[in-house]
Amino acid sequence: MSIRDIIEGKKQWRAHTARVKALPPDYRIVYKEMQTYLFKVGPLDLPDGPLLPGIVDFFEEGAAAGKGVLELIGTDVAAFCDDLIKDSRTRADALRESIGSRPGPAEK
Repeated sequence: MSIRDIIEGKKQWRAHTARVKALPPDYRIVYKEMQTYLFKVGPLDLPDGPLLPGIVDFFEEGAAAGKGVLELIGTDVAAFCDDLIKDSRTRADALRESIGSRPGPAEK
């Protein structure tokens, strides 16, 4: 990764966070909770992938339509996030694969 890639990535992240800050307060709170949850269990390509910007797009549209954030996603934020990443390779999948590929004590 070159220095230009790093700088471009930072610019994109700053633009993304500016969009999040422009959301109504209830949307911002839910987005932050979703972001925290997804960084713990989410897809491996989360920082560079389309998921987080897609959530902001979805929230911007909902806010523009005058809907509350819980009207859009329901009351179970974790279940909504799990549904978003159900077909993605997650950190848990990678961990399971790495543990499964290690020889056990009986195999050594």
